[in-house]
Amino acid sequence: MELFWYIILMSMLAIYVVLDGYDFGAGIVHLFFAKTEKDKKAITNAIGPFWDANEVWLIAAGGVLFFAFPTLYASSFSGFYLPLMIILWLLIFRAIGLELRGQVHNTMWEAIWDKAFGIASLLLALFFGVALGNVVRGVNLGNVVDGVSTHEAHYFFLPLWNPTFSPHAESLGVIDWFTLLLGVIGVVSLTIHGANWIIFKTNSGLNERLKRVVFSLNIVLLLLVVVSLFAWHIIEPRPFHNFLAHPWLWVFPLTAFTGLFGLFKVRSFQKDGMGFLFSSLFLLGGLTSTVASIFPKVLPSTNSINPDLTLYNVAAHEYGLSVGVYWFIIAVVLVAAYMFIQYRVFKGKMDDVGYGEH
Repeated sequence: MELFWYIILMSMLAIYVVLDGYDFGAGIVHLFFAKTEKDKKAITNAIGPFWDANEVWLIAAGGVLFFAFPTLYASSFSGFYLPLMIILWLLIFRAIGLELRGQVHNTMWEAIWDKAFGIASLLLALFFGVALGNVVRGVNLGNVVDGVSTHEAHYFFLPLWNPTFSPHAESLGVIDWFTLLLGVIGVVSLTIHGANWIIFKTNSGLNERLKRVVFSLNIVLLLLVVVSLFAWHIIEPRPFHNFLAHPWLWVFPLTAFTGLFGLFKVRSFQKDGMGFLFSSLFLLGGLTSTVASIFPKVLPSTNSINPDLTLYNVAAHEYGLSVGVYWFIIAVVLVAAYMFIQYRVFKGKMDDVGYGEH
């Protein structure tokens, strides 16, 4: 039953990364590439009917985490308190940037909220990549100092960074060179993903330029992925042990590289949705490969005093997990119906939606 809920949780996070990921990417494109009012409107129209519904997946994943893995919920929400608060404020500023921009038709007013939307999107992409880096690297569970655990085994707390900026320091920070590398990968990959969504959902004059941007950024992304694989060996001496023990897991890295190499043909795709398909494959493959590499760990321990947190030692009682399945089935049916209707109503190009007009 623990494995079932773990798959559900990871699936919800994967859906969130793909769906809200194109929102973040669209915000980054808006910040750097939208120079005219027409281009800005095209971008907000492309995500307008979807962005708030997409964020619900993050809330739902948090609910499943609280229900199915309460120890992990308590540990991570206290240990990552500072970055979580930053993410919360960034989500707020991103939302009000979208909603308030059209309330007053003044150049300065619109410029302020354009920046709020774009910068918040950029930093969210960065912080979510950094968050993934923290999960891969692990944390100092129990806050071990000089070989002595100063707190209970599942407790930790991280400052934003430590003076050494090293992922091997005893007193770790949220941001170090390794987690920042994954953060940059997050920014580049979501910029590509957002650009592909804009190409897919609009006939904007930006589209041809965005295809060239996607191609160029994909070269950068490929180089960053190669660098991250070497960096991974520094963090984990045996990073592919799960893949060697279970060869079927190679389907996840294969999915990621299929998406990555497929994006090099973005300028020749006949259908606008193909780029979005390949960037989705990269995001799904990258996330699932990361999860598979550390399984069954959900939060590794960087010390030898306290054990890793795994899906088995952080899960709720078997009875509660079993009862929750029935409610989950009801929720899945409702969400599936909602998403089907939403994407059915807003299928096709979104140039004439007029989102944010007041």
